[in-house]
Amino acid sequence: MTYPLSLPTENPLVTVTHPKDSIWVIELHNGQDNRLIPALVDHALKPALDAVELHWRNQWREAQNSKDKSGGKGAVIIVGRKDQEKFFSNGQSFVTCTPAFFLTADSVPTICAINGHCFAGGFMLSLACDYRVMTDGSKRRAWLCMNEIDFGAVWPHSDGRTRREIALGHRYEPNEALSVGIVDHIVTGNTNAVLAKAEELALAVGVKAQGGVWGLIKNDLYYEPLKTLKRDPRMSNPQVEDAAAKARL
Repeated sequence: MTYPLSLPTENPLVTVTHPKDSIWVIELHNGQDNRLIPALVDHALKPALDAVELHWRNQWREAQNSKDKSGGKGAVIIVGRKDQEKFFSNGQSFVTCTPAFFLTADSVPTICAINGHCFAGGFMLSLACDYRVMTDGSKRRAWLCMNEIDFGAVWPHSDGRTRREIALGHRYEPNEALSVGIVDHIVTGNTNAVLAKAEELALAVGVKAQGGVWGLIKNDLYYEPLKTLKRDPRMSNPQVEDAAAKARL
């Protein structure tokens, strides 16, 4: 496979690079704030993850066949637009885009490199990853926030966040997010510094992919939410709810 890989081919919204043998980096670049529109999710991010898995699986099979005990490592990093430090993602396109829990059962460890504000659907995307590395906000303020309550959107198949996130739309600063376990590391510096830490982590956890069971274990771990998503992926919204209430009352 040739890198960099830009998807979709016309008007690319993500770019995949392969900086090390066991690491893939997916950069989101839909405008300056990386709205998770359907074109980005369905025609860029999902195919990018498929391309990474295909490449990793080829390497894993080769290692299995040759009995190479050092082969089959792998990890993928998702980062916001690398030429800025304001946004990882400003959330998903209201109503039209499904959440990104397809990451939950990925076959290799996934690391979210949060290089700026991470709101709503962007926060959900980060939570669907296995690890989160975030800027410490010392250069430019950065928040994590489920702010759907403030603009009238729902949480499709809530992932179990607390009342503080749901009802209050609490804005977590990096240090607070680290203290409550939402992020695993915070980093001083720009996007390059966040990516460097994410790559360090990827090298450490990429060995967990060697057994070929990372995705299988996560399928069991998240069995119920994944089953619910497969059964009913639809989103609701205030207009749909009001129409149902009007018919009922």
